[in-house]
Amino acid sequence: MKTSHLCCLYAVFLFAGGLTAQEKDLGTETVTVVRPYDPAVADAAKIRPLPQLSDSILGKKIAVAYTIYSVPVASTFTPAKGRAAEVARTAPEKLYNTQATMGLGNYNNALASLYTSRDFDRGKQRLDFGLDHFSSRGEIEGTPLDADFYNTALDLAYSRKARDLDWKVGTALEHRRYHWYGAPENLLDDPDLLGADAAQDYFRAALNGRVALSDSYFREAAVSMYRFWDAAGSGENRLVLETEFELPVSEETFTLGVVLDYVGGEFENAPLTSLQSGPGVAYGNFQAGVQPSLLLQRDDLRLELGAKLVYGLDAENSESNFYIYPAVKASYPVGGEAAIAYGGVEGGLVQQSYYGFTGENPFVSPTLEVRPTDRQYEAYVGLRGTLLPQLSYNLKGIYRAENFLPLYLLNPQHLQRADEKGYTFGNSFRVFYDDVRTLGVFGELQLVLGREFTLGLNAAVNDYDTETDNPAWNLPALQASLFADYQVGEHWSFAANLFYVGERDDLFTQAQANTAPEDFPAVALTLDPFLDLNARVGYQVNPQVSVFLKGNNLAGNAYQRWANFRVQGLQVLAGVSYSFDW
Repeated sequence: MKTSHLCCLYAVFLFAGGLTAQEKDLGTETVTVVRPYDPAVADAAKIRPLPQLSDSILGKKIAVAYTIYSVPVASTFTPAKGRAAEVARTAPEKLYNTQATMGLGNYNNALASLYTSRDFDRGKQRLDFGLDHFSSRGEIEGTPLDADFYNTALDLAYSRKARDLDWKVGTALEHRRYHWYGAPENLLDDPDLLGADAAQDYFRAALNGRVALSDSYFREAAVSMYRFWDAAGSGENRLVLETEFELPVSEETFTLGVVLDYVGGEFENAPLTSLQSGPGVAYGNFQAGVQPSLLLQRDDLRLELGAKLVYGLDAENSESNFYIYPAVKASYPVGGEAAIAYGGVEGGLVQQSYYGFTGENPFVSPTLEVRPTDRQYEAYVGLRGTLLPQLSYNLKGIYRAENFLPLYLLNPQHLQRADEKGYTFGNSFRVFYDDVRTLGVFGELQLVLGREFTLGLNAAVNDYDTETDNPAWNLPALQASLFADYQVGEHWSFAANLFYVGERDDLFTQAQANTAPEDFPAVALTLDPFLDLNARVGYQVNPQVSVFLKGNNLAGNAYQRWANFRVQGLQVLAGVSYSFDW
């Protein structure tokens, strides 16, 4: 029975009982409920979502029949074809594989050069050729001797590129002529000096080769050899072999370099500190070196840890030594690109050579002592970066310790010697070896405004301390330079450089019989600082032809680069360059 029916029935009983109780007292009764209350939810009637309507006034739907009558309409609309926006393009610059240059100037200066490069087999093979000549036949005021010179160099190279192998072979020929024209004042009218053969010719023939592998532990190897000789009977041979291996170690890079270097030669005459022309001087220096290095990179920190192990042999004197040098470099950006700190400690056994000495000072005598320089270490620390997007800087401080550093010093004036060449009048230089400690500061600024303008300034200040307590002969304490390059439009270009060299010290001595070289009468010399300004103006007539005008020593200073060796005054040279294909 439903709950609602039970409730109604229970109410009727209560009402009836109440009525009976008024008439008759039935007494107290106990009611026991046998079945507990068990409510249930009845199902509700579901409401239809769409109730049915029953309305007599609703009309029936009338079926409608219709047809579509199409009328053709002529259309004259034609959509325009879409096209991509065009980007303005400049024509690529035409590159020519050959350029020839010629120029003439005062002091009978002449310039000639020819450079060409030809690719074959789609760039896999290449042939390079270069010929360079510069000469001067002008006289220099203050000296009665000829001062003309010329330099001629010829280079030829062939290279080939493969998938995993690149190699290159080449040869070089060189001829240079100079004169020992730096006559001291006390001999300007001496007939022996005026009749002396003061010309010196240097010749060099070289071969070189290089091979490089990719995807291999063996990275590359290079070999070079040359024969160098002069007009005074001197000769020198050199052979250098260098190899490099690269091995991955975990996430680091380990490299191993191996170097074999031999230089040997002879001079026909003895040094000018000797009273006799003979015997001559012979030398032979061999080096075998190994340089292991480990590159560590942690975020922005770059650290190279290495060392140089070198075995040096003096073959002429049968003396050998073993050297260990540091090779540590590090860099870390302390302020992003604006400031990168770097430093290191490096050293090495520097192989010296007669050819290298003539490149630095062509007025040395062919009576030299040639030995390597023991660069114990060079410690440096610096900061480089960009002050502005176009302005970069570099500041560095160094301390260097070197044993047997070659310094150029005037030869004694030795009028008793009868050498074939005229270098015994105090007009040539020897190599003086000294142990030198150098403390220096270097700074550089460079401003680059696109490809049109470049301006740079650098300066170096050094303080030298020698073992012999002598000055560091011919080493300036201050050097500075300023250079600029400006491109105006497509045709005009300007370039200039200004350099300054501070005071240098030298020593003029006269050889005397029965006197030790250290007791020769001597006069200390101090060479004045000098300033040299050079400039160049060029005009591009068309893509193939350009003309230029060069000016050297525009201040016209008759300064002395070396003691008693004055330079040419104002020099002007005009020329033309022609580019073409062959």
